[in-house]
Amino acid sequence: MTEDANARIDAVVKNNAVVLFMKGTPLFPQCGFSSRAIAILERLGAEFESVDVLQDQGVRQGIKAYSDWPTIPQLYVNGEFVGGSDIMMEMYESGELADLLKAEAA
Repeated sequence: MTEDANARIDAVVKNNAVVLFMKGTPLFPQCGFSSRAIAILERLGAEFESVDVLQDQGVRQGIKAYSDWPTIPQLYVNGEFVGGSDIMMEMYESGELADLLKAEAA
């Protein structure tokens, strides 16, 4: 991973309370997992920043090393890696994700 990509990822994660690294945009997700992640965040009424990894190859590869997680999408809350769409779904169903996002908004 280039230091430039790592610095950009780090800045986005640290400067936004909730960030979703995804394929595509919230209006036009480019994979089913990104679409599901957006649906979960929207259902919870979360305010979030999104990063389209398809627009930047450095970020697309770099985010996997940054989190030590092999897949995209990736959700970060308050600078902490939460997980991908499967973990988001589990946390959504248990109420844990709503609690995490409420705590972030407080």
